[in-house]
Amino acid sequence: MDAYLTTERLVLRRFAADDVELLVELDSDPEVMRFLTGQPTPRSEIEDVVLPAILKVYDEHPGLGTFKAETRDGFVGWFGLQPTADPGTVDVGYRLLRTAWGKGYATEGTRALIAHAFNGLGVQRVVADTMAVNHRSRDVMRRSGLRFEKVYHEHFDDPLPGTEFGEVLYATDRTTWEAVRHG
Repeated sequence: MDAYLTTERLVLRRFAADDVELLVELDSDPEVMRFLTGQPTPRSEIEDVVLPAILKVYDEHPGLGTFKAETRDGFVGWFGLQPTADPGTVDVGYRLLRTAWGKGYATEGTRALIAHAFNGLGVQRVVADTMAVNHRSRDVMRRSGLRFEKVYHEHFDDPLPGTEFGEVLYATDRTTWEAVRHG
């Protein structure tokens, strides 16, 4: 399948209906899911909800979606540009296997997606969010060119440890991104 985006070390491609095992492997690690759901995603949920939702975005929002990330050694996780309620804004995110942590892939892939959002898709704003206590993801957001905007609090029926500190929003707009990039 053709690449959606290529960086120095990563190739991002669309997921296919037969990629269930990759998502099960990724979402089965409690550490990977620590700041997301706090527990592994059941295989049935990946088959019946997660993967169908990923495939649906490709059809409904051309150019956006969740893309499997591969290196020369194979699958390392996914990166995504998701639609938001504002058509000029996309949400950037990623999820990587623990074996891929600490190698710079998260920053490399996120930077490439931000550049693609502005240069290839013509969006005006890129946002990302995480739990305030997720310092590693916050570091990736900063290194990728996103800037802290705010802390906010959401209600969760079954909150994860650290939820009491809130969620954080990082973002950049086209003008700021271009100024920093060319400054």
